[in-house]
Amino acid sequence: MPKPLVLASTSLYRRQLLERLAIPYTCMAPDIDESPLPQELPDQLSARLADAKARAAATKFPAHLIIGSDQVASLDGQFIGKPGNFERASRQLRAASGSTVTFFTSVALYDSETGHCQQHTDTTRVLFRELGETQIRNYLLREEPYGCAGSFKVEGLGIALFERIESDDPSALIGLPLIALCTMLRAAGIAVL
Repeated sequence: MPKPLVLASTSLYRRQLLERLAIPYTCMAPDIDESPLPQELPDQLSARLADAKARAAATKFPAHLIIGSDQVASLDGQFIGKPGNFERASRQLRAASGSTVTFFTSVALYDSETGHCQQHTDTTRVLFRELGETQIRNYLLREEPYGCAGSFKVEGLGIALFERIESDDPSALIGLPLIALCTMLRAAGIAVL
């Protein structure tokens, strides 16, 4: 009998992605500090936070498989977070216009009984079109992506902002690399199909 599955996340997008696999799971909110460490690179931060989220659920779920995931965006070596409002989102999209933003999306599958953790980080490069002020304004007013890193929703109208997306896993840009997660689940004894 496979161990029960837990998603250590409050993200609606991650829940929607995990539901694609049609596997029963429980959801819980991990309580961790997500601040970057001094000199920490974006991919390192993403991997560390995915692992920390999964481990944060271990005391509440002692014999479970726990999924932690985190995404960090970077433009010219600078972290890009969730904008929170129209003004910051406008600044982010102006900075991204004509540039490439790199997203590091990590997933960790932690076995709280054995302490074994599998981990993977997907790198997605998003090349933005040259965006004018009217395009940025119209997009933000229509989709209001203020809770999304990079100020867009790729699963919505945000796709119109891009020239190209380079990734091994299209679900990673939304927030949970399902291809890697399926491999991890199989290794842990959960058959997705």
